[in-house]
Amino acid sequence: MNLPENLIQKLENRKQNNSLRQLPSFNNLVDFSSNDYIGFSKSEAIFKLAHHYLIENEIIQNGATGSRLISGNHSLYQITESFIAQFHDAESALIFNSGYDANVGFFSALPQRNDVILYDELSHASIRDGIIMSNAKSYRFNHNDFEDLERLILKFPDTTIYIVTETVFSMDGDSPNLEELVLLSEKYNCFLVVDEAHTLGVFGEKGEGLMQHLQLHHRIFARIMTFGKGLGCHGAAILGSSELKEYLVNFARSFIYTTGLSPHSVSTIQTAYHQLELEKGTIEKLRQNIVFFNQQKNILGLKPMFVRSKSAIQSAIVPGNGNVKRLAQQLQDKGFDVKPILSPTVPEGQERLRFCIHSYNSEEEINEVLGLLRDFVF
Repeated sequence: MNLPENLIQKLENRKQNNSLRQLPSFNNLVDFSSNDYIGFSKSEAIFKLAHHYLIENEIIQNGATGSRLISGNHSLYQITESFIAQFHDAESALIFNSGYDANVGFFSALPQRNDVILYDELSHASIRDGIIMSNAKSYRFNHNDFEDLERLILKFPDTTIYIVTETVFSMDGDSPNLEELVLLSEKYNCFLVVDEAHTLGVFGEKGEGLMQHLQLHHRIFARIMTFGKGLGCHGAAILGSSELKEYLVNFARSFIYTTGLSPHSVSTIQTAYHQLELEKGTIEKLRQNIVFFNQQKNILGLKPMFVRSKSAIQSAIVPGNGNVKRLAQQLQDKGFDVKPILSPTVPEGQERLRFCIHSYNSEEEINEVLGLLRDFVF
């Protein structure tokens, strides 16, 4: 049976706008596209240690499928959540199946009908989807613009307000002034929630994330840590008070009405966290590569193309879906996996090449891919 005509037309519109999404094929190109910042998804040691832990503790035999509120809450969950909370210097941690599930669960459950959510206009789709599911009113503030945020706060006196942002934005790689944001949230007694998807494994001595690195983590309401980037495995966790965890267990529908992660998945999360404590050299190599990338783009005269970023995400603006796709293909033909980000994922005119830096990229690879970019552009 064919799709309804209106859906076929939506696909045709994507094709005409040169913005049709397609699943990529496997390739052996030099990786400048994945979020596997410190190479954990490729780690044979993590895979073997996670499996060994299950066998040694006979957890596989005790694992069951189902919602964690029924049969899926195997013993490893409690061990792993306790370790995550300790690692992040938090009172509690609650594991979700993905960062998307965590954001949708949080924002659809916490803010109530008479509350207000103020969110950065560039917040991730998972945050915005959760907000849409909430009964609270929501308003976006200009990207990293705290004057605009304060203007909105003042419109809602005597109201429970949730402020939502990301510590590193997934498309631009930039960060807000988090110290200023914390002060603003404290000034008006707002509940500050930050998504740390792209900071775990990147910022901090042990890759613990940006809020903890800046020692601001005890002054906010909740942190959302996603494991599918820096940890290279499935899942996410919401960090906060024990009361917050209890509330989410009772009211977050993406937690309640889904099958819990398998014992092997939870063991992999725990093992990856332990590995972070052993991989300080790898995390430092990532930081050095980020610095080198920024230095080279300046030397090669590419700085005006790029969004300012000190993170592992570096974005070069190339307006037009056709233009950015063509440039990405040229880099891929030369052996470098750099992906184009098209509108409507980003606003029209803000299409970009998104470079993701990793600990395992060499300086030679960084220098070569940026040299090719310069040659193709100029």
